Amino acid sequence: MNMSELITVDPDILGGTPVFKGTRVPVKTLFEYLEDSLSLDYFVETFPSVTRQQAAAVLELGLHQIEGGLHAPA
Repeated sequence: MNMSELITVDPDILGGTPVFKGTRVPVKTLFEYLEDSLSLDYFVETFPSVTRQQAAAVLELGLHQIEGGLHAPA
């Protein structure tokens, strides 16, 4: 999945905060849950409008963004 399939940024939804597509759940909330040592399963239980597949795909997308940046010419 690409970013536009996973994430929506719309000024009419939470003031333009990036959210999981089709929801009002901010993407940053996933990272906050993981930062607080909460599991991915707990996140999707808490926010049932986000599928485990969506959450995992956002994490994978983030990983690819980081890896791509690390391998880019300086």
